[in-house]
Amino acid sequence: MVEAVIALGSNVGDRQANLNKAVRLLGTAGNVTAVSSTYETEPMYLEDQPWFLNAVVAIDTRLAPRDLLRAVQSAEAMLGRKRNVRYGPRTIDLDILFYDGLVLSEPGLELPHPKLAERLFVLVPLAEIRPGLAHPVLGVTISELVTALKANEKTVRKVGVLGAP
Repeated sequence: MVEAVIALGSNVGDRQANLNKAVRLLGTAGNVTAVSSTYETEPMYLEDQPWFLNAVVAIDTRLAPRDLLRAVQSAEAMLGRKRNVRYGPRTIDLDILFYDGLVLSEPGLELPHPKLAERLFVLVPLAEIRPGLAHPVLGVTISELVTALKANEKTVRKVGVLGAP
């Protein structure tokens, strides 16, 4: 078993229900061991769209990285994810952030997630469940990354909780 950390985001439909369903579906890929609170966040990159709800979960899994990616993409498809506009509105977005400290760069799969360090909407919920987790490339903890971004990043506001693991 290895620990994988997955980010969840939704800004279409019942955002909270979408995140809850995603957590349940991720449970089929492994044992969900930690679930952050939900945070409402401003969209990045493409700003003219509804605000997101974001969260992070940790799972213990036996799936290899590529198999986990397939499971995550299958969960997105089951929840109605459409990839029409890059960074556009979506019912669900699931990103593998970390996979047991593995550093990997393959077509379609890069670990840790390449944009993790610039995304407070991912770092804040991640710091809630794994504050001392060290980024295997940058050599700093998640808490240190949050501190570095707080002064100049978008709004991230705690609004609720997901079901406990």
